Amino acid sequence: MDRDIISELAPSGTLRAGINLSNFLLVTGRASSGDPIGVAPDMARAIADRLGVAVSYVTFASPGELTDAAGQDLWDIGLIAAEPARAKTIAFSPPYVEIEATYMVPEGSSLAAIDDVDRPGIRIAVSDRSAYDLYLTRHLKHAELVRARGLAAAFELFVNQELDALAGLRPGLSTDADSLRGARILDGRFTAVRQAVGTATTNRAGAAFLADFVEEAKASGLVDRLIDRHGVTGRLLVAP
Repeated sequence: MDRDIISELAPSGTLRAGINLSNFLLVTGRASSGDPIGVAPDMARAIADRLGVAVSYVTFASPGELTDAAGQDLWDIGLIAAEPARAKTIAFSPPYVEIEATYMVPEGSSLAAIDDVDRPGIRIAVSDRSAYDLYLTRHLKHAELVRARGLAAAFELFVNQELDALAGLRPGLSTDADSLRGARILDGRFTAVRQAVGTATTNRAGAAFLADFVEEAKASGLVDRLIDRHGVTGRLLVAP
């Protein structure tokens, strides 16, 4: 292994992997040791194995907190959705998985399609600084985003304030819809959230290694096997 890559990605001899705990598809549980379990932690471990170093997990309650820690020497790689706003401080690999993002609407809503939502007067609940919040912030022209901290809080905001739509990942919205009488999920998607592996923008050799690793992991079937291992088949899709 190239020493420049090791010195950039694991200068301490251990790969510190930043993990976003709020994505229930990528982190599906905790081990008795407290370490996160799921596709994202296993991807980090596979990267560490390729580098020939140990892995340690640095967990964050939200993707925004993980992003904020970039440049603070708290993690060496971060497993998080690639977004232009985040790319200012993080160099991202190609995506390894993607998740459809869409809307849920309440019983009796006149909103029938994705394009119906971006209209004046429409209020959308969203988890603050999630990848789909960042996407909608860039693309919505008329509708208003109403932000809450975390997925559960966004759902409560949607219900309690009787908002017009709830933005989220389709698998999570499916669970929410089951608990809310008459709610339905709109067909299609407004974007696909693309989960990638990031590192500091100064780590050029490390970033190139991560890009190659992710492409190989998809081509070899590793990502498929991790999806199957953690029981999220059909909810996580291997990125093209």
